[in-house]
Amino acid sequence: MYLNRPEAIGPYTLKQAPGVFPLGGDSLALGRFAQARRGERACDLGCGGGVLSLLLLARESTLHITAVELDEPSARLAEENFRANGLDVRLVRGDLRQARRLLPGGSFDFAVSNPPYFPADAGPVGRAGRAEVSCTLSQLCEAAGWLVKNGGRFALVYRPERLCELFAALRAHDLEPKRMQLLQAGDRPPSAVLLEAYKQGRPGLQVLPTLLR
Repeated sequence: MYLNRPEAIGPYTLKQAPGVFPLGGDSLALGRFAQARRGERACDLGCGGGVLSLLLLARESTLHITAVELDEPSARLAEENFRANGLDVRLVRGDLRQARRLLPGGSFDFAVSNPPYFPADAGPVGRAGRAEVSCTLSQLCEAAGWLVKNGGRFALVYRPERLCELFAALRAHDLEPKRMQLLQAGDRPPSAVLLEAYKQGRPGLQVLPTLLR
């Protein structure tokens, strides 16, 4: 069973299904924010149904993407989306907590992720498909730090109120925050933050103008 009609992502189409995290504004913003250069090797960490991979390939079709997903229904949907669009995306079914067993260290130019935003004990909010049940923030950053090469990049979208935790987790795994942009709707407080960190990067954070949506 699929949700409604497929969504158009540039030249591609995205099928969505119940129980698989859907296309949303945060993923769209991250797909535009992450730097993607011709011919680079990218890793989509916790790819869900393949949203970020499609967004990146719609921008730069020469990317070589490996997508990692633990949840089997999500992995099946991602595989179907890649196949239906004629894309040669490598799908790895596996646990990011075991990244060192899944993929060689330093094998990617950059990684991206739209991870769970809330701790597992966050109550009702954390149970809405966005809780760190199978992978914590620290474990995600550890995986990214292992997978990207020295000088490589890790871009993700996260919650502003957890910025201190995010910075600490990134730096603990040799990822230096270098670019940041807040996402805000109208006159409300920012609801999300886009951040890009460099492996073994020098200190110095560029804060971009707030993105209104």
